Amino acid sequence: MAKDVKPTRKELMRIEDRIDLSERGHDTLEKKRDGLIMEFMDILDQAQDVRSDLDDSYGRAQHAINMARAMDGDVAVRGAAAALKEHPELTTQSKNIMGVVVPQIESSKVRKSLDERGYGVMGTSARIDEAADAYEELIENIILAAEVETAMKKMLEEIETTKRRVNALEFKLLPDLYDNKEYIEQKLEEQEREEIFRMKKIKNKKEEEEAAAREEENAEAEEAAAVAADD
Repeated sequence: MAKDVKPTRKELMRIEDRIDLSERGHDTLEKKRDGLIMEFMDILDQAQDVRSDLDDSYGRAQHAINMARAMDGDVAVRGAAAALKEHPELTTQSKNIMGVVVPQIESSKVRKSLDERGYGVMGTSARIDEAADAYEELIENIILAAEVETAMKKMLEEIETTKRRVNALEFKLLPDLYDNKEYIEQKLEEQEREEIFRMKKIKNKKEEEEAAAREEENAEAEEAAAVAADD
């Protein structure tokens, strides 16, 4: 890369400005990367808890629905499910975590009272109520898991992007700029040495010419004096 650089002081100043900007950008990106990793670890801890709760609630929901089917029959269970008139509603908003936009899911009408479920209390058993409770809890956990998993995925993508930028600056751009700076400084030093040598050579030549001129003047003066003495 250094071969394409012009060894001039103007170019050296431009590269030094780029180095300063790149170093500051590198420091900023490193801090962002470290901050993102810390936030990601917090979300990862939350995700592990959410996954555990999701597994537990899924197990309870499956057990409850199996009990309801076994004791009350599929017809009663399906009838209770079909009686539902109001379905859960989801609204999606967003929040910013260190520059990363992640979704925030708000849910409503997930948890319902007995009369809101639509089926008659007298026509169903407590086992169907327990299954409904278990599945409502499961839905809430699914919604929370979707929010956390999506946030974790977006954070991880941003961490990888930031890491690539840090590495590009640290292992590619900055080393190239340092090499270019060193190359220009060496060339400028060579040019300075050559200029000093050239100036010394000019000075020595001028001194030699002046000395030769003085010797010639002295010789002419001596010759004139000798002629005058003969007269």
